[in-house]
Amino acid sequence: MTAKVSMADFEALLNESLELETPREGTVVKGKVIAVEAGQAIIDIGYKMEGRVELKEFALAGQDPEVHQGDTVEVFLERVENSKGEAVLSREKARREEAWDKLEKAAETEEKVQGVIFGRVKGGFTVDLDGAIAFLPGSQVDVRPIRDASSLMNVVQPFQVLKMDRRRGNIVVSRRAILEESRAEQRAEVVGNLAEGKVVEGIIKNITDYGAFVDLGGVDGLLHVTDMAWKRITHPSEKMSIGDNVKVQIIKINQETQRISLGMKQLEEDPWNNIHERFAIGTKHSGVVTNITDYGAFVELDAGVEGLVHVSEMSWTKKNAHPGKIVSTSQEVEVTVLEIDTEKRRVSLGLKQTSGNPWENFASDNPVGTVITGEIKNLTEFGLFIGLDGDIDGMVHLSDLSWEKAGDEAIKEFAKGQTIEAKVSDIDVEKERISLSIKDLLDDPFSKVVKSLKRGSIVTAVVTAVQESGIEVEHEGITSFIRKADLSRDRSEQRTERFAVGNKLDARVTSIDKGSRKVSLSIKALEIAEEKEAVQQYGSSDAGASLGDILGAALKEKE
Repeated sequence: MTAKVSMADFEALLNESLELETPREGTVVKGKVIAVEAGQAIIDIGYKMEGRVELKEFALAGQDPEVHQGDTVEVFLERVENSKGEAVLSREKARREEAWDKLEKAAETEEKVQGVIFGRVKGGFTVDLDGAIAFLPGSQVDVRPIRDASSLMNVVQPFQVLKMDRRRGNIVVSRRAILEESRAEQRAEVVGNLAEGKVVEGIIKNITDYGAFVDLGGVDGLLHVTDMAWKRITHPSEKMSIGDNVKVQIIKINQETQRISLGMKQLEEDPWNNIHERFAIGTKHSGVVTNITDYGAFVELDAGVEGLVHVSEMSWTKKNAHPGKIVSTSQEVEVTVLEIDTEKRRVSLGLKQTSGNPWENFASDNPVGTVITGEIKNLTEFGLFIGLDGDIDGMVHLSDLSWEKAGDEAIKEFAKGQTIEAKVSDIDVEKERISLSIKDLLDDPFSKVVKSLKRGSIVTAVVTAVQESGIEVEHEGITSFIRKADLSRDRSEQRTERFAVGNKLDARVTSIDKGSRKVSLSIKALEIAEEKEAVQQYGSSDAGASLGDILGAALKEKE
């Protein structure tokens, strides 16, 4: 007995039958090319369904399409039927689906994939990976930035898949990763055959501000500018050009980074080996100024040997001047070797030593007592400066301007630019000081007068001023002051009003101070001295004579 079939079961069977007989939209199906015409391929996918596909969909980027009548191909069924009753097919989408499957497997296993660079986009290029379109960032094109990528276009070459997102349709690939891998293998092989100290030949591949890259046959080494020559090189282009064949020595190999440091100067004799013989301390040499800084100037004595002239050793007199105001770059100068440090490869030079110490030269030519002539360079509160030979100055202190006038008064008689004479009074080479005197050009009136004076001498002076505390007197050009207490031995007579300007008087010298140039006088001392003398000549009060009688007799004797 036949089982009863329900409506639901029948519907399920019908749908199953339809699915088996008719391909679903959005799937990849196989078809046969039955004709190629008008730039299209007519494909029969069975089930009395045909569709047309543009021939360009059968070609990789930059290549001609390869499709012929009778070929079996896979296509993507977008719609079963369009307005013309034809199936809507796409070879490109079929290839894309197939490519995505392959790419996902390649990404998992880190396998290389073949592709073609066919277009430029912002930040990089587009790559056709057998139907799937990927993005190649500009940084992933090559190991070094390239200016012209036209030679890389439309060429089948390997790529490395970096990132995939099937849902968003994003693929990122790298050509650089493939190159680095092959270079790493090649580099490891070449580096393995190299050793530190070995001399090799190479080709200048690139030049930078800090050096040059040398191709050693598949691996690059850096030739730093400081290792190109013993002499100073401002820029590597002074020494070499791209494409030059050079012989270099391997200085160091970093096995971890596989970086190679090269040198050229190491193949030449080190100029510092016999530095002490060629440039002995104290000897003079000619050199060229190579560089000027705030702290001094560098002078090249020989190829690879530079010395520093510190700013303090550049000039005897221009101590605060910038080195650039004393010397200039490329100028040939004569220097003296002051110090050599072979460990630090430093030579200290002196520029001023070649001309001699101007203070020593002045002392040799102008000993103390010499009269010189010079121009007043400056006037200050403590004296004036006179320009001397050798671009140095000598100072005349206020106290050395005049015998008679105070310094602040005497300096008013001089002006800047005036040419005057002065006598050398002292030279201190170590302190770089030269003391001059103008007053020493004339005889000292004080010394002349005091030669004939001694303590106890009696002089006649003229009153020049009367003050409450005493009187001022003058004797042969020397001014002295007699205190009120020294005007008389009698207190009643110690009144200053007894004297008037112009009065003459006798006084006794009580002291002579040559340092302060003062002569002390006293009328009181003179009176006491005269009394003692009278007593000695005319008797004493003990003999019965009174002091009045003695003085009276003395006065009569004088008359």
